[in-house]
Amino acid sequence: MNIRERLEALEEKVLSPYASLSKNSKGRVKDEEPCDIRTPYQRDRDRIIHSKAFRRLMHKTQVFIAPEGDHYRTRLTHTLEVAQIARTVARALALNEDLTEAIALGHDLGHTPFGHAGEAVLDTICPVGFKHYEQSIRIVEHLANNGNGLNLSWEVKDGILNHPTKGSPSTMEGQIVRYADKIAYINHDIDDAVRGKIMKEEDLPKDIIAILGGSPRTRINTMIHDMVEHSEDKDSIIMSNEVQTAMLTLRKYMFDHVYIGSTAKDHEKKAQNMLEQLYNHFYQKPVQMPDEYQEMIDSGENIDRVVCDYISGMTDPYAIRTFYELFIPSTWKEL
Repeated sequence: MNIRERLEALEEKVLSPYASLSKNSKGRVKDEEPCDIRTPYQRDRDRIIHSKAFRRLMHKTQVFIAPEGDHYRTRLTHTLEVAQIARTVARALALNEDLTEAIALGHDLGHTPFGHAGEAVLDTICPVGFKHYEQSIRIVEHLANNGNGLNLSWEVKDGILNHPTKGSPSTMEGQIVRYADKIAYINHDIDDAVRGKIMKEEDLPKDIIAILGGSPRTRINTMIHDMVEHSEDKDSIIMSNEVQTAMLTLRKYMFDHVYIGSTAKDHEKKAQNMLEQLYNHFYQKPVQMPDEYQEMIDSGENIDRVVCDYISGMTDPYAIRTFYELFIPSTWKEL
């Protein structure tokens, strides 16, 4: 019995009856020889971490576009925070921590530069539409690894695709990530908004604070404990009505006061205009995209989809630099 087989036997012995056992995975699109050390979900986690798409998250906006300061969240730090929360819950419920972590680390791979502002403009101007969770799947199935994809397990892809609020993950581990994503971005975005002087902790609805707590740390702790308490020995991940309603009310408050129309969004229209011009330029002149994207078009891929692939894969600095090179006269750059 090799190390992987021992790990799979241990999972069967110690994990919950509701856990997704590695040995029961529905597998990959392309069959592979099993690793002698790692379980399938451990391999998936490693493939995601070593991918270029994962590294690019370091330079993609979470909420604040061009913030002044070094401590604001990026899409990468958000992803790591989601993974930490999700792993805590999975461990407490004796679910598959490796699967949970792989889903969490891969859930935002398809995000555009400039956060949801970038996603919104691509969804508007691209005839085939754009959703970051669908793009995440396109990356792991087709774009990553020089066009070969990462060949991830079915369960990991299901969790990535279904992590949004309207999603319905097939595994308990995917359900954890769906909640952990909200817990992370609501509370950490509040932290960033307070740091950016967009709001004060005292501005938050007092009835919600009475339920969840008066600091990000306390609120996260409340939500995690509530989720663990109400999901234990159950076949789905749930929260109490009181805490879930408070969480969703706090989420709505953030949309009304931070995500839409606040000074955190001062640069949003500029960023969207930039991406729209880049999209139109490369649609008209696809030969100016890197070779791999031109080859996709030559092989019959929809040009709108391929241009979206290229634009959405850009980091914030790369998008800005490309815009300058294409649209700003060189003599103006010195002014």
